[in-house]
Amino acid sequence: MSDSTPTASFERLTDSPDERATLVEGLPGHGLVAAIAVDLVTRQLDLEQHGAITSPAFPAVSSFADGRVRDPVRVYAGDDPSVMTLQSDVPFPESAYDALADGVLGGIGDDLDRAVLLVGAPAESQQEVGDVSGIATTDAVASDLSAAGIDLAEGTGLVGGATGALLAECYHRDVPAAALVVRANPYIPDPRAAQAVIEDALEPLVDFDIDTAQLEAEAHEIEDRLEQMAEQYRRAQTGPAEEQSAPTKRSPTLSNMYQ
Repeated sequence: MSDSTPTASFERLTDSPDERATLVEGLPGHGLVAAIAVDLVTRQLDLEQHGAITSPAFPAVSSFADGRVRDPVRVYAGDDPSVMTLQSDVPFPESAYDALADGVLGGIGDDLDRAVLLVGAPAESQQEVGDVSGIATTDAVASDLSAAGIDLAEGTGLVGGATGALLAECYHRDVPAAALVVRANPYIPDPRAAQAVIEDALEPLVDFDIDTAQLEAEAHEIEDRLEQMAEQYRRAQTGPAEEQSAPTKRSPTLSNMYQ
């Protein structure tokens, strides 16, 4: 990076894991799939905060939980299994993408065996929610994806945002990495897609077992609330003429630009 480019640093709080770890990334994105899934993984594996990523390029905010201030961008770690997770309470501006990627890989890259990045992509239909495909940086990672029953993404495309920058940094630093592209509702938090990526992709790839019943319950709760809102909307209509003239909301156009 040049002197004018924002940088990020890793502030270590605990010793490195005994073995090289798998990093599971959970940055905010479409449907908050990565954030929801990785938060559950972190809590169920009882991972401890290993360090924090800080940078003047990050949003100037204070994060807190249960009445206590905490670092907005955190790395958690545990030894059984050897897993690290990356979580953020804030979305990142485009100017911070490179700094974040450099801070993460510069801080913990030597401790990693591989990285698994989660990429939310807008689903065109409800049937697509939870569909997962993979992108690999090496032939070995591609073989791991195939062995786990995860199809490689077809055609060409781009992975944007902070996750795309992190994937590129893994590629250039020779840290084996897989990006799991999961289809999700682009408008609301999608715990059902998070449940699918845990059960269908993360568990086959990483040596852990996560109870996703909580996500199933949250998905039903959100769906019930949406149905209530839809019913209230229908009741608010004054007549069939308005219903017929109301524009139909179309699904978003799907592209191979993920973020």
